[in-house]
Amino acid sequence: MSQNIVCYRCGESLAALSLPLSRRDQCPQCSADVHVCKMCSNFDALAARQCREDGAEDVTEKERPNFCDWFVPRDDAFDPDRKSAADSAQEALDALFGGSDDN
Repeated sequence: MSQNIVCYRCGESLAALSLPLSRRDQCPQCSADVHVCKMCSNFDALAARQCREDGAEDVTEKERPNFCDWFVPRDDAFDPDRKSAADSAQEALDALFGGSDDN
């Protein structure tokens, strides 16, 4: 298993967390839960139920912590293009609704 695991949401290193990741573990940077489908090596947006593991229970919220026994963190879960798009959308909302200036 790779030791270069990063948060799927912000790209922050999760090296300070011990493996296996606990259901309660969160990213030290953005506080995202990390024992989630989108952090798992079995996650596949194009697969049925978005999971390649047939024995796994169906999890409807892919960014919520779960008790899946098949969970294996992957080191390529972070997508910088998705983060850039999310950051741009947040900046547009802040501009429209007068969001915080501390970003």
